[in-house]
Amino acid sequence: MNKVVLMGRLTAKPELRYTAGNTAYLRFSIAVNRNFTSADGKREADFINIVAWRKQAETIAKYFDKGNLIALEGRIQTGNYDDKDGNKRNSFDVVLDNFEFVESKAAREASTNNSYGEPEPTPYDFQENASQNEVNVEDDPFAELGESVSIDDNFLD
Repeated sequence: MNKVVLMGRLTAKPELRYTAGNTAYLRFSIAVNRNFTSADGKREADFINIVAWRKQAETIAKYFDKGNLIALEGRIQTGNYDDKDGNKRNSFDVVLDNFEFVESKAAREASTNNSYGEPEPTPYDFQENASQNEVNVEDDPFAELGESVSIDDNFLD
């Protein structure tokens, strides 16, 4: 099985192109945050190349811009080629099967128009200062019970 599901932000404005046979295609990359920080506390990301064809390519080129959040599904395609200096190179792309808008139009526009040139955070972005073990009592639906609630996968055993 060859299936990839990703959510990330476009690293540049996508540029629609056409093959000699007039088929629309789009090559772009997305930055996907890793689930952890480096030793110095910085968030790292992977930059993944995506290839979209036909109507999907046209739609992404029309509605997405640098910094916009996209969710996509595709398959990995590898290849190899000789560069202009005769060196052997490998390629690694995700060929798009499906995609979804994750942000509203207003959020997409805000992520490309803020004063810092950085995308605005969304509910899907990792919060740098949040601890996974930290619970805000105001948000805890079990706070009024007065005791802790055990969440155990083996409670039926």
